Amino acid sequence: MKKKMSVSSTLIAIARIIIIAMLMFLVLFPIVWMFAGAVKLEKEILQYPPTVFGTEFTWKSFQRVFKTIPMAIYLKNTVIFAGLSTLGAILFDSMSGYAFARLQFKGKNVLFIIVLLSMMVPFQVMMIPLFLESSMLGLLNTYVGLILPKLTTAFGIFMMRSYFAALPRELEEAARVDGCSEIRIFFKIMLPLVKPGILTLAIFHLMNNWNDLLYPLMMTSDSKMRTLSAGLALFVGDHASLYYGAQLAGAVIAVLPLLILYIFFQKYFVKGVMLGSLKE
Repeated sequence: MKKKMSVSSTLIAIARIIIIAMLMFLVLFPIVWMFAGAVKLEKEILQYPPTVFGTEFTWKSFQRVFKTIPMAIYLKNTVIFAGLSTLGAILFDSMSGYAFARLQFKGKNVLFIIVLLSMMVPFQVMMIPLFLESSMLGLLNTYVGLILPKLTTAFGIFMMRSYFAALPRELEEAARVDGCSEIRIFFKIMLPLVKPGILTLAIFHLMNNWNDLLYPLMMTSDSKMRTLSAGLALFVGDHASLYYGAQLAGAVIAVLPLLILYIFFQKYFVKGVMLGSLKE
């Protein structure tokens, strides 16, 4: 009996390994193909039967993408847009989450319900009102117009509220007894205690803003204000039949910063997600 159980458990373990290996292959193969294609010759990308790796290593595709489109400008705009939006979201989402979790004020529950309800509204519903409002304020094709609507999100407020709500109230009560103001309590005592949540929120915001296509495409019409995603989308549309290697090189440039970020901060990201799932 024990022998049959050991054989069946071994077969189950082997089946799990095979399934995991297949899933890893399906997930990683497009990424490997993208990186390999970016350094292949153009003729080898189009050859049949296709090959993953080329016979010659070349940087011509990267040179071509910088010559064909203003890639440096797209990178600069993306760094400014994603970086400042993320920093603003960390500040305002944390402050709002702290207020909803720890402070008592009239209409708090109603306001929080409204925040939660806004999470159910698709961005496509708000596109036209946001565009018209930005146009009337003269914010189109500006960094302010790109960054301002992204300075806070309902998801970030909800997430940070759950982190602050789990902290013991004795901490802030002791600080108030010592004469600390609410601002000092927030920045000096409470905020450092939710570091995993802040890092997780930062990664989420940075990834969403860095990869966002529809919003920057709507808010910018000048090529000098395009972000990476919007610029590459137009690049693919205009030159799809000409430069496949350059398209892959552009995709590598867009993906590489986020990949490096995740490699260095993955332990905080996983820890933050696990802790966040246990709150409330």
